[in-house]
Amino acid sequence: MLVTLDHSSPLSLAEQIAASVRRDMADGKLHKGDRLPPTRGLARALDVNMHTVLRGYQILKDEHLIELRPGRGAVVTADTPAKALVSEACQHFIQLARKSGMTSNDILQLVSERL
Repeated sequence: MLVTLDHSSPLSLAEQIAASVRRDMADGKLHKGDRLPPTRGLARALDVNMHTVLRGYQILKDEHLIELRPGRGAVVTADTPAKALVSEACQHFIQLARKSGMTSNDILQLVSERL
């Protein structure tokens, strides 16, 4: 798994970490049951705080893409790469909507109108 960070990006470092994992899942490089790198090791490799990596992993956990197991690390739980791809597209959509000044209610209304 290769995680790259762009310090000039408007995305937070944690979101960039989550996006890298999502991309690897969508590309079929990560599969259900695969372990993600330990937070401390990844933090050292990326030269970021361990809590930044933990926040990135928490984002993925909240999206039901990984499971965080105390003392055992992070494990991919998503069955299909499609879920990771859709999750990545949703994150991108939400960021664009927020940048344009939309509130959460505006975003939800827009989505529900399209369903």
